[in-house]
Amino acid sequence: MSGVCHSRRQALYGFAGLLASSPCLRAAQAPELVGEAPGRMTPIDEFANVPEFEEMARRSLSERAFRRIAGGDRSALERITFRARMMVNTKALDLSLELFGQPMFAPILVGPASRQGQLHSDGELATAAGTAAAKATLVTAERSGAPFAKTVAAAPGAWRQFYPDSDVGALSERIQAAVEAGAQTICLSLGEERGGRAGVPVRYGWDVLEQLRDAATVPFVLKGVMQPADALEAAHRGIAGVVVSNHGTGQAQGEAEPVAVLPAIAEAVAGRLPLLVDGGFRRGGDVLKAIALGATAALVCRPVLWGLAAYGAAGVQKVVEMLQTELAKDMVQVGAVNLAAIRRDHIRVHSR
Repeated sequence: MSGVCHSRRQALYGFAGLLASSPCLRAAQAPELVGEAPGRMTPIDEFANVPEFEEMARRSLSERAFRRIAGGDRSALERITFRARMMVNTKALDLSLELFGQPMFAPILVGPASRQGQLHSDGELATAAGTAAAKATLVTAERSGAPFAKTVAAAPGAWRQFYPDSDVGALSERIQAAVEAGAQTICLSLGEERGGRAGVPVRYGWDVLEQLRDAATVPFVLKGVMQPADALEAAHRGIAGVVVSNHGTGQAQGEAEPVAVLPAIAEAVAGRLPLLVDGGFRRGGDVLKAIALGATAALVCRPVLWGLAAYGAAGVQKVVEMLQTELAKDMVQVGAVNLAAIRRDHIRVHSR
């Protein structure tokens, strides 16, 4: 048995070596691509995987703009591996789901990001166009450079994300305006602020959250949940769903990654409401891991912004479609014909 494990480990190391030999990935550690002219932009059809887009974004942006979307913590995701399963007929492979009554092509949503005009001249409208072309759902940030009405026209079915405001009445009015403009779901990111004193986040109690839930009149989702008790309370309070995320919570050093706390939250809510998750997703297989741990779907943000910065709407579409394709391939690998068939025993979580 030890010989088999040793051979498997050697094979995995060999595969990792092949990935590391990718010229785009090497470029993240070297100033120029090997054998290419300085600053060359890789043709969009030549990418082998999504992480390669990060280097192209770096080449397209100022250092300050690039730092905003660079990196991301993936340590928890990288400790998870797949358990392959053969002899399963996957010809009827299906990635689709229905979330809050909204049909979706795959469990991959484009997460909210503000001020996208700093990354590409077409900003949010390019992201909307690319997301729609990839048949995905877009979550738009309130702090964006494009009117929501134009964004939702380019990406029908889009959600709208807000931050807490010390003026709850004003926030309720903005939520209602977004719904009237076509928002299918309202997402409130906890832990940040608008209208409060500088550096002092606005914290809402459950009574205010229920008030905003009622103002929405469409599914109301809380983003920034990292505790099982909070997710369970959200279910009791009639919140439509939660996003397991540490964005907006301050992201203190040593804070747990969302995917690391996801299993405990999923166990606590026991299917009472859908669980979404974000943080570090770079491959379609990452989404499969999250679903196996209890998520309904995943929000992907930074990689989409890499594609936007380097290639505009076409880059956004390419990134999302690559993630969808990788998810499909990995579902076949573990023998899951649809999302409901993805189980906890399809993965193994390693301690280190």
